[in-house]
Amino acid sequence: MATLVTFHAHPDDESIATGGTMAKAAAAGHRVVLVLATKGEHGEVADGFLDPGEEIWERRVAETHRAADLLGVQRVAFLGYVDSGMMGRPTNDAPGSFWEADTGEAAARLATILDEEGADVLTIYDDMGTYGHPDHIQVHRVGVLAAERAGTPRVYEATANRDDVRRALLEARQGGLEMPGGLDPDNLESFGQPEALITTAVDVSGFIDAKRAAMAAHASQIDETSFFLAMPPDAFARAFGTEWYIRRGVAAGTRETDLFG
Repeated sequence: MATLVTFHAHPDDESIATGGTMAKAAAAGHRVVLVLATKGEHGEVADGFLDPGEEIWERRVAETHRAADLLGVQRVAFLGYVDSGMMGRPTNDAPGSFWEADTGEAAARLATILDEEGADVLTIYDDMGTYGHPDHIQVHRVGVLAAERAGTPRVYEATANRDDVRRALLEARQGGLEMPGGLDPDNLESFGQPEALITTAVDVSGFIDAKRAAMAAHASQIDETSFFLAMPPDAFARAFGTEWYIRRGVAAGTRETDLFG
């Protein structure tokens, strides 16, 4: 059996991007470790959502542990940085923000965990963080360096299959459904990666219920009325039943169906 470490920017990212892979790996007997750069301090909630005196990061940490339990994660770790907020906001430059972190220092923190765990596989994000969030881009930079330092043999960049997203959106449009999340099938150049660059497609359809439940556990950010969870079950399975990766260091044209060889 192997050890999979998944590195993410904020609570809920793990369930959306790699939740099915994590659940599938755990079910196969692999050790699954979740590392988060931040506690999602700049997440937004409606007035009255939090308990008196409760901070958003406290709720999001609790949600992370609930989601992790649902996915079979055996260890959750936080690197100790602060959520940077969306690109271009003043929070990007705040002291302690992950975007402002020294890459070498952050990589050392992650490499320590990779060494402790004897990680066989690490997931990060693609070089644009799928959609350009500064903390997602920093996950890529820090993750690449940490894997080099720790000698982690297999590194996968979680991403979105731009061409498959386009197909799914066109199917939805033809079926008279509203375009989810404001995504436009005719304007996806800054979202995900083209199919030709993707090396690895993990079928997680058998774990779609666990993935949805883990997403729902992050109720402060993903409520039942969100476009994620408001999808009918078949549409949700269509959108999230495959998780996409680019494996670093392999030849162009490589095609895989799992992260463990």
